[in-house]
Amino acid sequence: MIRVLVVDDEDEVRAALARRLERDGYAVATAGSEREGLSALKSVEHPYDVVITDMNMGDPNSGMHILEGAVARDVFTEVIVLTAYGNVANAVECMRRGAYDYIEKNMPGVDVFELLVMKLEQACQRRRQSVQTVRRLEEFHKRHGDS
Repeated sequence: MIRVLVVDDEDEVRAALARRLERDGYAVATAGSEREGLSALKSVEHPYDVVITDMNMGDPNSGMHILEGAVARDVFTEVIVLTAYGNVANAVECMRRGAYDYIEKNMPGVDVFELLVMKLEQACQRRRQSVQTVRRLEEFHKRHGDS
């Protein structure tokens, strides 16, 4: 089962995301602040497959801190950054630091939940492919040595 951490300081957004993702079969944990999110990343035995985080939770860099914490814990964890106040500079910086995607919460004419679920499925596929590639490389090195 795909494990997802949702980090957002807005109770309604966090609860709605958790309900939707659980209904779609994901195992969802939630955190209501940067501090709780970083603690959740560190305290679990196995890293999350995907982290969905708000960009600004009181501190405009809180989402970036969650992104860095997730990638530091497991380079294969995919991170999707949500924001109500999107701008190109933030999007570029998030992607440069390893985010899978950057989504604005308030896009006119777009069902953000549907978009997020689609991006989540794509992120899971990319994670699976990355992990499979590493396993194949490890098997290759076991069979053929490091020469």
